[in-house]
Amino acid sequence: MSLSMPAARPLFDYPKYWAECFGPAPFLPMSRAEMDQLGWDSCDIIIVTGDAYVDHPSFGMAVIGRLLEAQGFRVGIISQPDWQSKDAFMQLGKPNLFFGIAAGNMDSMINRYTADRKVRSDDAYTPGGKGGSRPDRASLVYSQRCREAFKDVPIILGGIEASLRRIAHYDYWQDKVRRSILLDARADLLLFGNAERAIVEVAQRISRGDSVADMTDIRGTAFIRKDSPQGWFELDSSRIDRPGKVDKIINPYVNTQDTSACAVEQAKGDSQATESDVQVLELLPHPRLERDRTVIRLPAYEKVKGDPVLYAHANRVLHLETNPGNARALVQRHGDQEVWFNPPPIPLSTEEMDYVFDLPYARVPHPVYGDAKIPAYDMIRFSVNIMRGCFGGCTFCSITEHEGRIIQNRSHDSIIREIEAIRDTVPGFTGVISDLGGPTANMYRVACKSREIEASCRKPSCVYPGICENLDTDHSSLIGLYRKARELPGVKKILIASGLRYDLAVESPEYVRELVTHHVGGYLKIAPEHTENGPLDKMMKPGIGSYDRFKQMFEKYSKEAGKEQYLIPYFIAAHPGTTDEDMMNLALWLKRNGFRADQVQAFYPSPMASATAMYHSGKNPLRKVSYKSESVGTVKGERQRRLHKAFLRYHDPNNWPLLRETLKAMGRSDLIGNSKQHLIPTFQPAVDSYQSARRKNSTPAGSPKAGRLLTQHTGLPPRETGKRKSAKGKPRPGAR
Repeated sequence: MSLSMPAARPLFDYPKYWAECFGPAPFLPMSRAEMDQLGWDSCDIIIVTGDAYVDHPSFGMAVIGRLLEAQGFRVGIISQPDWQSKDAFMQLGKPNLFFGIAAGNMDSMINRYTADRKVRSDDAYTPGGKGGSRPDRASLVYSQRCREAFKDVPIILGGIEASLRRIAHYDYWQDKVRRSILLDARADLLLFGNAERAIVEVAQRISRGDSVADMTDIRGTAFIRKDSPQGWFELDSSRIDRPGKVDKIINPYVNTQDTSACAVEQAKGDSQATESDVQVLELLPHPRLERDRTVIRLPAYEKVKGDPVLYAHANRVLHLETNPGNARALVQRHGDQEVWFNPPPIPLSTEEMDYVFDLPYARVPHPVYGDAKIPAYDMIRFSVNIMRGCFGGCTFCSITEHEGRIIQNRSHDSIIREIEAIRDTVPGFTGVISDLGGPTANMYRVACKSREIEASCRKPSCVYPGICENLDTDHSSLIGLYRKARELPGVKKILIASGLRYDLAVESPEYVRELVTHHVGGYLKIAPEHTENGPLDKMMKPGIGSYDRFKQMFEKYSKEAGKEQYLIPYFIAAHPGTTDEDMMNLALWLKRNGFRADQVQAFYPSPMASATAMYHSGKNPLRKVSYKSESVGTVKGERQRRLHKAFLRYHDPNNWPLLRETLKAMGRSDLIGNSKQHLIPTFQPAVDSYQSARRKNSTPAGSPKAGRLLTQHTGLPPRETGKRKSAKGKPRPGAR
């Protein structure tokens, strides 16, 4: 039996709703006055969001709003409402179909608090960058206010916050396991992952008079159900990892650390499949289960709340059931209620991606904001998303969990049209495209060599611990895109600012040459994250040798191009699996290579991430979890977290007292001295004289003489950068 990706109805294949006659709006309305100008007496759908409304495909509310508009619906926006009462949620009147609720492009708690649980003073998604414009746990609060405003209107929950909190999840800010957000928000339906398919299907069905309670067959949705329906087979997750000899099918939970295992289900009689190639699994007495009618029961909320090992087990099973080609439904009991999770949505085809990105976005913030600056918009207004998804599987990052491992690509023509639209319509364009990228810079058109293997694979990463032999690492389509974009009239420079997967890039020297010769603006930021194998294994990141190999190629091609260019690596402190000795060795590496960190990144336990499961449980969910399975050391105490950040900023005299004390306790007093070979000196300068010297010897940001390790937020969620927060990198269209 072989698997293939299930078929999905194309987004553009639905009949238009009757309100299509109104046509597209210049901006989706945010007031009754705008509705009057458009000739609307009501909205069919109202989207409530925690971000400022920017009509741009990098902002989730714009993508979903414009997509629903293209289906013929009248869509209104309530942006960053006053949540103290229901009044602001009634400003557009009662929606005819439903409320769509999202916290914004970021989890509201990550947006509001630092990794040290301190309140941030700014918000990149708010006019003027001011903090405090959205409530904590915004999805919950907005849902409750909408219910107060119009109690009979269905509430559809979506966005990154809902997506990552859909199951019982560890909450870093309360230091406890919370229930599914679907229950706490009292929403009717939750959409997770990229929501285009699900939201169109939901809107179409509600418009036909269907009840939301009956919508239990839509992929990418979570809902409350009393019991397993008739005809379904329930499989307890605690039996998933018990191996045994059955009919020749692949163990879907094959060791994820095994590079030779690609978890492919083989047909009977496949001459290439041997017992050594294929592990098998005794699921239950039934050797073959009907996948579409099988639901895996996760440990109940009450159990994972009280047992960290069961929490890690549930997290592992959840992540192994994320490939839309083979994932099964999941169910988790919360008290007397059952929360069901259908398999993830089918990835968008290239034609559908083009359809979504070619919608009539104004590409600027709503006029209601006047001249106020929205930092997140300023960072992305001259950039273009060319793809979605990431198969890197980094355990601390939420991109893969939200957007999926399968890369969804736009066509060259669609991307070129967007560049031309930026050139011709976006105010302030100077000829420089700031980025052609997405979650990563160079996964465009990179995919599995076999669709059957892709649909069957359960590995959490295609590039760890090494690049899978079934991954086609051809960068030729991306190179061709770069060349087409450079040739456009009026375009002076195309920069690449998205995170570069350098272990993939070195597989294509031609790509590295193209990138270095034409698309680096003096500096290229990449993320080795660490130098030591202990934390790197827990991150599922390649060893520092991959960075060294890329660095050699980068310097070679920069020299050939006659350019003085620099690599800026950035690193993370306090990640699960990191010891004090690991951080010391990283600091020594930084000093040997002449890097000084102006800001540091500290591990941030975001909901649902595998690294967060390690942090909470002390277990490694990348392998089979049991009470005797591998334990993972975690950095939780304030002093140790401060120490790990201090090692990254070994050059800061404010950190020297703590580092001296620690190095002596570690028996490494040999690293304390006043020569270049020592990590820190024996003397302690006066604060005033140190600050004065810094001001006198300071160099502009970006200067090679500064020797700075610049950091940038990338992905979802962002990584913490010291006391002040930057604009979080560019928001992704998948962050909704």
